[in-house]
Amino acid sequence: MKAVIQRVSSANLVVDGAIISQIGKGLVVFFCVEKGDDEKWCNAFAQKLAKLRIFEDDKGKMNLSVRDVGGEVLFVSQFTLAADLSQGNRPSFVNAEGPQRANQLYLHTAELLKQQDVPTKLGVFGADMKITQTNDGPVTIIWQSN
Repeated sequence: MKAVIQRVSSANLVVDGAIISQIGKGLVVFFCVEKGDDEKWCNAFAQKLAKLRIFEDDKGKMNLSVRDVGGEVLFVSQFTLAADLSQGNRPSFVNAEGPQRANQLYLHTAELLKQQDVPTKLGVFGADMKITQTNDGPVTIIWQSN
């Protein structure tokens, strides 16, 4: 699994011209399931994200989590994070998990985040999504399962 985590002051996700999800202060998380990933990694990621201290405290130090600041997560499945650029100029996505299993683990991870008391809004798996976000910082963290 791979994830790109971005701290935002707001974000929205649109499909076919309609707003599907929007958040205020929080995190936009682009999430990729790769072949061989399993529920163990979903749990590890959900626990890490809920506790990840990347919001500033009153002294300006990154010392608070999304839960601490009352933030939300916009959780977006993005298979392109599995891109292999080692040959040629066209990315290969052979490392991405198949759609059915990837969606299953994506939804499972979203549920685990909610169980961690992290308000989580979703994208639309497999859709052409338009995402507008206002990055805060910017702060961008990359997480990888192995």
